[in-house]
Amino acid sequence: MHNFKKLKIWKESMDLVSESYKITRSFPKFETYGLISQMNRCAVSIPSNIAEGTSKSSNKHFSNYLEHSLGSAFEWETQLNVAFNESYISEEKFKELEQRIKQIQKMISSFKSGLQSS
Repeated sequence: MHNFKKLKIWKESMDLVSESYKITRSFPKFETYGLISQMNRCAVSIPSNIAEGTSKSSNKHFSNYLEHSLGSAFEWETQLNVAFNESYISEEKFKELEQRIKQIQKMISSFKSGLQSS
């Protein structure tokens, strides 16, 4: 078992949650139950699945939770693209967040590979 609060992938994804809430505050009100809700739920899902996975008794089970976390990261990246395409965020902010989510995806994948090889 791992202490999720010490995991870099958990810390980085928690930072992404804060950033997601921050940027979605400026989205149009009509997106409250659409893109805003979806982006924030996805962002929260990333560290939540990492944390839940640490409680599992085997690396195989933990790996399944990392898979869900990774799926949420790719889903969030898609929603980020939608937000940019709808001009809800600037190109500069889009590129910054796109780079961050890709880094998180790589970190989760690497961590998952490490679990499977141990």
